[in-house]
Amino acid sequence: MFYVICFDISNNKVRYRAVKAIKGFGYRVQKSVFECPDLTEKRLLTLKDTLEGLIDHGTDSIRYYRLCRSCLPAVEWSAIGRPPHTDTFLVL
Repeated sequence: MFYVICFDISNNKVRYRAVKAIKGFGYRVQKSVFECPDLTEKRLLTLKDTLEGLIDHGTDSIRYYRLCRSCLPAVEWSAIGRPPHTDTFLVL
């Protein structure tokens, strides 16, 4: 499944650790936004567990948006950027 993960983390050290964790599952499209094109439910839960252990639940926020394959062509952006990577999807 394709996920967009975005976060608002106030502590620089925690933010760096979160970025490092998410980079193992996807690619950065903005400073605090990542696209993860091939994230299974198991891998998502692993990532969420890691991030939940890092953040301050009183001040920080992480959001996970799941997009289906048919939604990806409708993604819009302005200025620099490129369309979401869809080449990792397989039709079975």
